[in-house]
Amino acid sequence: MEQITCTCGHANRHGTIFCESCGRTIEEKKTQKLLDMRYEGSARRSQTYNKTVVDKIWNFFSSVKVGVWLIVVTLVTSAVGTIFPQEMYIPPTVDASEFYEDEYGVLGQLYYLLGFHNLYGSWWYMILIASIGISLTIASIDRVVPLYRALKKQGVKRHESFLKRQRLYSVTSEETIETSDLDVVKANLKKKRYNVKEEDGSLLAEKGRFSRWGPYVNHTGLVIFLIGAMLRFVPGMYVDEVLWIREGETTSIPGTNGMYFLESNGFIMEVYEKENEDEVFGEAIDRVGNGMAVKNYQTNVVLYERDQNSIVGENQELKKIKDWQIRVNEPLKHDNYALYQVDFKLNEFKAMSFNLIDKETETNHGKITVNLRDPQKTYEINEDYHVEMVSYFPDFYFDNAGDPATKSKIPNNPAFVFKMFSPENPEGEVSFVAIQQNIEPFGDNEYKMTFAGLETTNVSGLIVRKDLTLWLLGLGGFIFMIGVIQGMYWNHRRIWVQKINGNILLAGHSNKNWFGLKREMEFIVSGTSIKEPVDQVELKNEQVERQNVEKEG
Repeated sequence: MEQITCTCGHANRHGTIFCESCGRTIEEKKTQKLLDMRYEGSARRSQTYNKTVVDKIWNFFSSVKVGVWLIVVTLVTSAVGTIFPQEMYIPPTVDASEFYEDEYGVLGQLYYLLGFHNLYGSWWYMILIASIGISLTIASIDRVVPLYRALKKQGVKRHESFLKRQRLYSVTSEETIETSDLDVVKANLKKKRYNVKEEDGSLLAEKGRFSRWGPYVNHTGLVIFLIGAMLRFVPGMYVDEVLWIREGETTSIPGTNGMYFLESNGFIMEVYEKENEDEVFGEAIDRVGNGMAVKNYQTNVVLYERDQNSIVGENQELKKIKDWQIRVNEPLKHDNYALYQVDFKLNEFKAMSFNLIDKETETNHGKITVNLRDPQKTYEINEDYHVEMVSYFPDFYFDNAGDPATKSKIPNNPAFVFKMFSPENPEGEVSFVAIQQNIEPFGDNEYKMTFAGLETTNVSGLIVRKDLTLWLLGLGGFIFMIGVIQGMYWNHRRIWVQKINGNILLAGHSNKNWFGLKREMEFIVSGTSIKEPVDQVELKNEQVERQNVEKEG
């Protein structure tokens, strides 16, 4: 783009409001008496380039309004995502599209079609998060580069128009001051810890420039935080899975890609018993109820690693890594994974036994045992009798159509459809068997299946966690807080003292806390004949108020 050369010789980019070096006005804004000092009058790329597609994209994302709207849209969609449960929290055996429509009607169906059922992992939600990060990055670069360039190139001597259009300003005739007054001003500036530069009798005092970078440090921290949040959806970076493991069971640990296996050697629940505890514990137990309170949940486990040379799904060779006792707040940790004890279930149904009975003679022809976690298709009793399992419903209920169905894969309320084969009925008889239910859907049978026994087991609920993004989230949050402190508790203050046309011009600028700067400037000129600065904004307001009073009078 075309550059504009100031009379002082400094080349400014097109769009600069006043010269970066001397402060002479380049683009006059007649409606604004005071200078716009937000970016030291420098030209921002978004305000000067608008020709190519890249320029238009840059200008779009550099807009603060666009950034705010992106944040608002993201917050609104996040809130909508909490209206109905996410897909991870619905029963695992039901189809998501049917579940939302059946449970919540038209709104549920719309909720599913728009992708809100899996909001935080959806591609369009990731685009929203990425857009916020892009907006923060482009908006920061668009502003911080010209600001840095202008602050670095600012000269000690500034044009008279620049000083007069500062908010804090005063002019004193050189004839009314003492020769030593400028030395007093310089000494007072150093007392206030200003960095003082001098050129041909002109002074530039500055402190707290680093506070100007506070918002951009904020943005850097936020961008890092957003990157960390997005990395959680990259496979292998973040795992937060639930593992239910039964006593005696060896199973693959979710989220480890079949690399690690866990064996449960037993679940232990230890309790405080009232008669064995002192008075204080006894009162606490009474408040809990049942005359007991749990003091320990523990799962004794063995951690295995799959042999690297074995193939997943075949006979895998497992190498023992360690034995561990997982307790509350005492997880098993290995290779960035941690397994926490969070829940349990006592006496879950493990196996059920049934006898094949001749209804007329009450003769027992044999027993079958059904493993509720791994039921078989056929159960042989002897050469003449066998039973086939037609259907199995681990968590049985009747649906709206009156047909048997299951709520989940957990055997909370098992039910079966058996087909019983005997010499008298070689084609088989069908019987529906559930807890305290025995239904013969095709008429009276000659044989029946009767309950013969139950085996139970304890189940441990573990949380498997792996988070390789935590340090990135922590770093982003730490950098963000540095920016907050940097921009909140310090401010950038500058004071100019110059001799121009027989007058001493005093001007000051601060990015905030004008009252504090004004008090410092009053201290700096104390003991001299230089006039204290006047707040031109307050002066203008007083003049407007006086004019209004005169009109009313």
